[in-house]
Amino acid sequence: MKQKLDRVRLGNEVYFTSIQDRKFKHNLISVNLLTPLEEETVTVNAILPFLLRRGSKNCPDFTELSKTLCELYGASLSADVMKIGERQVLSCAIVGIDDRFALDREEVTAGCARLLGELVLTPNVTDGAFPREDLELERQNLVDTIQAEINDKRAYTVNQCRALMFQGTRFAIPRYGWVEKAKAITPEEAAERHARLLDTARVEILFVGCGSPDSAREEFSRLFGALERHPAPFVPEPVTETAAAVREKTVELDIAQSKMALGFRTGHLADKRETDAMKLMTFLYGGSPFSRLFVHVREEKSLCYYCAARFDQMTGATLVDIGVERENQPQARAAILEQLEAVAKGEFTDEELESARRSYVNSLHSVPDSLSGLESWYLTQILLGRSDTPEEVAAAMGDIGREEVVAAAKKVTLDTVYFLASKGGEKEDAQDEE
Repeated sequence: MKQKLDRVRLGNEVYFTSIQDRKFKHNLISVNLLTPLEEETVTVNAILPFLLRRGSKNCPDFTELSKTLCELYGASLSADVMKIGERQVLSCAIVGIDDRFALDREEVTAGCARLLGELVLTPNVTDGAFPREDLELERQNLVDTIQAEINDKRAYTVNQCRALMFQGTRFAIPRYGWVEKAKAITPEEAAERHARLLDTARVEILFVGCGSPDSAREEFSRLFGALERHPAPFVPEPVTETAAAVREKTVELDIAQSKMALGFRTGHLADKRETDAMKLMTFLYGGSPFSRLFVHVREEKSLCYYCAARFDQMTGATLVDIGVERENQPQARAAILEQLEAVAKGEFTDEELESARRSYVNSLHSVPDSLSGLESWYLTQILLGRSDTPEEVAAAMGDIGREEVVAAAKKVTLDTVYFLASKGGEKEDAQDEE
């Protein structure tokens, strides 16, 4: 079912976007504060959604907040920090049943919107500070989250490769910041930063669900419409299109299986069609169990445990990551580059291309299966300046031909190689390298 998309401006850089899909029984509402990634502020920003989730002036403690959520038929709150391109996205969201399923048609949606708006706009701040107990708890949670990132060695390797590839730009800044800065956050600093973001951040409010968004839109229009805000202009950094030289870094760690990530520049993509061709090329290259990397590098040559490629439209980069035995790393690297060259020469069958197309289209068809999937999709579309539905993108994929896929592959150049090399048995206390 095609979703109905509607977007309105509620205030100075405050937008309300609604996506209706009648197959759900719930509605998801999220308030997203968008701010450029900056070394000075990224860490304190990262604690804010989790502090906001703990209470507001009207619900200053867990008891009052829980009572309000129960009255809203067990609505649930969540908080998140995302990194999308050059931006840090601070998100607070609530999910509740639609009014149609409430007793006597109670206005659950309006209540959810009101509560969420109060949490974001009027948090439990007294005398210019968040409650110290809340701050200390969330500060430790943030420290634990940052320190735990190295435990997922695959994600850690990809993140380190990305940081090296985009060194010196916003793209390299981690979404949660750094441990030492997290440990130094004070209740006063967090409150000051919250007030600053309310004044300067771009605000994207999304409503995704089966019901009418009218009551939620009215609540947020009332809450945000009267605010005098001074949003800071966003100036995107130029994206490097072609690798001038290959940067390489090897780090040894006591892990059982080595990991390697290769970062590629994807050239200048002039329009949406060229971007779609790059997406399809990446799927053919390494985006599915039928891809060139999976079939030829993993299955035929047994050079790695896993091998996958992903294209990031926001950064103009493709990342390939593999799990590999240390002694096989040179051969695996060579095989990965050989497969890219093969695609650039058109050395793939029509059947392989159609298999990649079907795999990508199937992945798009799964987007509307959940409220969170739709919310994530449309938030990304908004940041890209588009409003394409998954169905529209899937339809466009059917028209991308072999020549366009070959042309996309020819644009790709190797930029960075990050190798997390095994030197023995895995240690549980391995620390992040700088």
